Amino acid sequence: MTRLTGFKPIADSNATVLILGSMPSVASLQAQHYYAHPRNAFWPIMAALFDTAPISYPQWQSLLMGQGIAVWDVLQSCHRPGSLDANIDLKTVQINDFVSFYRQHPALSRVYFNGGMAQKLYRQRILPLVGAEFAHLHYLRLPSTSPAYSAMTLPQKIAAWQVIKQTATLETVIK
Repeated sequence: MTRLTGFKPIADSNATVLILGSMPSVASLQAQHYYAHPRNAFWPIMAALFDTAPISYPQWQSLLMGQGIAVWDVLQSCHRPGSLDANIDLKTVQINDFVSFYRQHPALSRVYFNGGMAQKLYRQRILPLVGAEFAHLHYLRLPSTSPAYSAMTLPQKIAAWQVIKQTATLETVIK
């Protein structure tokens, strides 16, 4: 089985919000950008939150960074057949370097998990490493944008994800 390797974060030094997934899907790895599966709700949710039509990936990156939003994954690499988080071989995971990332992005105050696996992996593998130095961070799990998570409709997911826009707007006002 081939080792899958994730992407660099979408982030600049002004980021106040971090959205964390677990590991890019097969479609994302092939396209070389986050949330590339056509049925993944991430970009439609961002379009609804920021009142924009679908735009190119570089434009999405600029829009998110302009809103103080960073996007990354908990895992740097792993073995996983297919795209389902449930198929991640936990014995093979390599985590991203969050201590360095947080030091390079001192304005971060909120971390939002895109689904349960990102939260679970973070709690198990990252939280013990970041410790008291980053105790100011607030965490919240949001419903997964994955097409595999069908317990909520797109409008329900958009409603739950409103906290992203509210936080980003609040943090921008406070600066």
